[in-house]
Amino acid sequence: MRLSAFIFLFAIGILNLNAETTTTAPAVTLKATTDRPDSIYKTGEPATFTISSSPAIDGPVTCILSKDGIQAQPPQTLNLQKGKATLTGTLDEPGFLQLRVTSPHAKSHTLAAAALDPHLIKPSMPVPDDFDTFWQNQKDALAKIPLKSTLTPVPATSSAPFKNIDAFDVQVDCLGAPVSGYFGKPKNAKSKSLPAILFVHGAGVRSANLGTVHWATNEGGMLTLDINAHGIPNGQPEEYYEQLSKNELLNYRAEGRADREKNYFTGMFLRVIRAIDFLTAQPEWDGKTLIVYGTSQGGYQAFAAAGLDSRVSFFCAGVPAGCDHSGSQADRVNGWPKMVPNDPATGKPDPLALQTSRYLDAVNFAQRAHGKGAAITVGFIDVTCPPTSVYAAYNALTIPKTLNTEPLAGHTNTPAALKFMQDAALQHVRDMKRISP
Repeated sequence: MRLSAFIFLFAIGILNLNAETTTTAPAVTLKATTDRPDSIYKTGEPATFTISSSPAIDGPVTCILSKDGIQAQPPQTLNLQKGKATLTGTLDEPGFLQLRVTSPHAKSHTLAAAALDPHLIKPSMPVPDDFDTFWQNQKDALAKIPLKSTLTPVPATSSAPFKNIDAFDVQVDCLGAPVSGYFGKPKNAKSKSLPAILFVHGAGVRSANLGTVHWATNEGGMLTLDINAHGIPNGQPEEYYEQLSKNELLNYRAEGRADREKNYFTGMFLRVIRAIDFLTAQPEWDGKTLIVYGTSQGGYQAFAAAGLDSRVSFFCAGVPAGCDHSGSQADRVNGWPKMVPNDPATGKPDPLALQTSRYLDAVNFAQRAHGKGAAITVGFIDVTCPPTSVYAAYNALTIPKTLNTEPLAGHTNTPAALKFMQDAALQHVRDMKRISP
């Protein structure tokens, strides 16, 4: 028995020893920052990046500097010493100097970026001469469709316990697919008493969001409308939207790239205008306050709404897509949906897609916005809607505007960015209440 016990304990010791000897080192996390909190510099001014690791290690890291993700410079190898290393670079033109850092000891890369005179970034191409004519023709065709809507009451539930609000699933006739969303308003609202807000969606395939009807209780009451991006039914099982995303809407962002009439976003923007038609036709609308609010693809729609419809008094666009499609013509990066592909044989932009994209560019909508203001957010390390493209659109705005910058944010709205947009929208409502009808 004693021998058996000894053998058992010895075996356990061997197992423990093996466990100790095979334990892997903890994963290394990389971080990179600039030497200025706001990460903003003058063109040609050196920006110094500090690269650090946690836990602190000694060893090589690979660094690649680029012009916001394109025109990458040759990789540089630096050696971390006690978890630290520095690298300096610059650009000789307005833009973003992006740093990408990798390490064989880290599970993922890290990014940082320095902005060099970003407020001097200009549109990559001028507005087409017939831009306004094209869109007026589109709006004229839409106006021929009667403003017919179907409202189905939505009762409050445990997951949507709205009180003192009338909520509806609404379908509004439009060219092509209908406007499809959730509409909310305070109970017993008086005629011509309420501002209105339209929520538009980011990329993907999903139902409208019933939760936004809670905005109907803000600032003494608001008309709210949240529409899905595709004119599809709301409130369906998740499998329904998954099937659409795998089939009919699999690659909607590329549909009609070479034809401005058939481009998918042409139809999407017309649905936004028809949604505005619906909101402004409500007897409770105050006749002056109309906000369009969205993020990413929703930010793209917000720019389009502001540029195409004078009824928009304010818009909020978080990390907006659709900016500077023709960036390649100025040797710059462009934003999602990457509407202009390059020819595989020549590497040059597809000429038909390039021409089409100019009628659907947030940069060109920005120059036509005539509302009372805009609130935009941007992430300096956003690789989906790169900051170079966002600034091109932001700089093109001629109306009062504010910008929330996040040097270490990617394609997201941080809590601070969300608060920035929400505060801006509600402040606009308060400001408009002080203006006589």
